[in-house]
Amino acid sequence: MEKVLLNAQMRECDRHTIQNLGISAGQLMENAGKGIADEVEKTAIALNAKDILAVCGTGNNGGDGYVCAQELLKRGFNVKIYAFNGNLSHDCKQAKQACKCGYINDICGAIIVDCIFGTGLCREVSGQYAEVIEKINKSCAYVISADIPSGLNGDNGLIMGCAVKADLTVAIAEYKAGMFLNDGTDYCGKIVKKDIGIVCPHNEYINIYGGCDVKKYFPKRPRNSHKGTFGTADIIAGSDKYIGAPALAASAALKSGCGYVKLVSTEKVKLALAPKYPSAIFAEVPDLTSRAIAVGMGCGVSERLYGTIKTLLKDYCGTLVIDADALNSLARFGVEILGCNKKCNVIVTPHLKEFSRLTNKSVEEIQSAPVDLAKQFAKRYNVTVLLKSAVSIITDGTRTAFNISGNTALAKGGSGDILSGFLCGTLARGVKPFEAAVCSAYVLGKTAEISAEQKTEYCATANDIIKNLHLAIKRLTE
Repeated sequence: MEKVLLNAQMRECDRHTIQNLGISAGQLMENAGKGIADEVEKTAIALNAKDILAVCGTGNNGGDGYVCAQELLKRGFNVKIYAFNGNLSHDCKQAKQACKCGYINDICGAIIVDCIFGTGLCREVSGQYAEVIEKINKSCAYVISADIPSGLNGDNGLIMGCAVKADLTVAIAEYKAGMFLNDGTDYCGKIVKKDIGIVCPHNEYINIYGGCDVKKYFPKRPRNSHKGTFGTADIIAGSDKYIGAPALAASAALKSGCGYVKLVSTEKVKLALAPKYPSAIFAEVPDLTSRAIAVGMGCGVSERLYGTIKTLLKDYCGTLVIDADALNSLARFGVEILGCNKKCNVIVTPHLKEFSRLTNKSVEEIQSAPVDLAKQFAKRYNVTVLLKSAVSIITDGTRTAFNISGNTALAKGGSGDILSGFLCGTLARGVKPFEAAVCSAYVLGKTAEISAEQKTEYCATANDIIKNLHLAIKRLTE
């Protein structure tokens, strides 16, 4: 499991290390510069490159660049510096004075090391800075960014006017949230993390779960078991207009490992799907004894669906997954019922537009502070939020995780239905809400990666995802 920090949290870690552990800021800069130099050297050897340009700003990120340049000079590389003038930070000034590299006024070199801005950037990039970043992006050089690509917001991954598009980003101490959110996934390139001696004082950070972390949610199944051991997943989905959504949700639930899958839908859906899914149970009303119920996929927005949600919140004691048209019905007829004396655990699975409707905030507002807004919603309504995007955010208001698995094979109709069905089945097996959301998002992402390997991200479909779920789980369990 890896930590991901917001800017304020990273500053807190810096202060803790300097003030409480006695490691000076200058020493941390020295460690950071040498760590970046190690990655530049590896790249230079792989590319058979000798000419390196360090582009250094006036803050501590620039100081890291001067240390890196001096270290690479010692190692025999031809290193030049493009330096921005202005008021240098104390440690940056010292690092510049110690650096013996030559200076140039052009952006050139086989490898360019971007050390202009760090995560402390709090304004739009303009003027000379914007001109230099544009030249870096237009160059044919291999670009390595120190800590985060200059111009990328460290908290939300949005571009602040313009940003360096890196081939490699060297994350100093810990990953930053902006590396994964919004434009971060496209601007950071490959990300490597360098430990420079900074110590985080607590564990209340965003986590990224890897395969070893998710594997525990697929324990060895006891031989002495039966269908009831693995629980029932109830799927309330579909309408005469939308038959595909319940098919995808039920298919995914059937592959989740739960004991029973019950599909509650219209007679037309039942007649269409029953011959194709003989192992599913078709019902007219939800089974309130089921461990998990998922509602909304392909149902259509209606006051009737809103009434169903209201009844489930009042009478059901398992875990309720609210998705798609159920979310849109809440947004239209009143999201407040989520906070009214509910008996069940609740997971909401909105994409950005659905979350916009639920919160009465624009998509742009949500993109600016996705972690904070997701946590606020989770706390306000005592629910688990799975906010779907290129990198999804999962939070119960206290714990927060990013899911970084997946690719654009999931940027197609039907992916959300699969996620909700698989999530419902995972909950039915007895996995707790937050963990089930993390597990399901991870498995879906890994399945997309497998499907893209087979058919490309362009051609992989929701049906391919369904067919390959077993391969992702097999890799985990083996």
